Amino acid sequence: MAEQQSYYVPPSSIWPIVGALGLGLIAWGAAHTVIESTSDTQGWGSHVLFAGIGVIVVMLFGWFRDQINETMNGLHSDQLETSYKQGMSWFIFSEVMFFAAFFGALFYARMIAVPWLDGASNNVMTGEVLWPEFVAQWPLVETPGGTTTQAMGWYGLPLINTAILIVSSVTCHFAHVGLEKNKRGQLTGMLSLTIILGLIFLYLQGAEYVHAYEELGLTLQSGVYGNTFYLLTGFHGMHVTLGTLMLIIMLLRVLKGHFTPEKHFAFQATSWYWHFVDVVWICLFVIVYVL
Repeated sequence: MAEQQSYYVPPSSIWPIVGALGLGLIAWGAAHTVIESTSDTQGWGSHVLFAGIGVIVVMLFGWFRDQINETMNGLHSDQLETSYKQGMSWFIFSEVMFFAAFFGALFYARMIAVPWLDGASNNVMTGEVLWPEFVAQWPLVETPGGTTTQAMGWYGLPLINTAILIVSSVTCHFAHVGLEKNKRGQLTGMLSLTIILGLIFLYLQGAEYVHAYEELGLTLQSGVYGNTFYLLTGFHGMHVTLGTLMLIIMLLRVLKGHFTPEKHFAFQATSWYWHFVDVVWICLFVIVYVL
């Protein structure tokens, strides 16, 4: 008969409530930041947004700390690790659906709404009434109000960032291999390099946004093209930020001597997440920048 294992049930935690508060502040702050940026009004939107981000960071560190203490005290059994793997798999699946919704919105705008506005599919009167001078093309570089912009090309910063994330996925894999083979030097070096590449990606994406706003006129006021561009790349940037934070925590744990070749699910889950973020960017690069 197989040995019966105990299943650890953690005590009540404040961190889910703190996380919900942080997400609420982010939602309110982000919405009002967009409203204020498009109406040239001053308000508390950006302050609330950054406060929400700060609350989430505190929540992550606090919750991670509790999980680490439970692991190091030997409270996590094989059964609980199986539950963690299932939970992380469902979390990544939910993130796939999250981005699928935004890619679906982009597909609808490009393949259905734009052609219909130009009279496709027996919608001749739609274009004549709403926008008589409209010509179906993508990206839309002009709005009905006359705001014009330039399209963001794929060559340059977007291509460089694509190469950076692909390389970071390789370095993350070799860090994982180093952990499985108990090569701590390889683990530390490859993991550190992965973090550096993630930070470089975020810096270059910020530089790309500055270039888009100041030189291309590509803003949130640029119609459906500008909206979908910042929606997809912005949410992906948030995921890269979270992934980089997770990698930094993994590095700190590695430096403290945590993880063994047999027990390292936290690192494995972070690796899964980082590879997922890389795959999303490749899809985003092809669909948003190239096509």
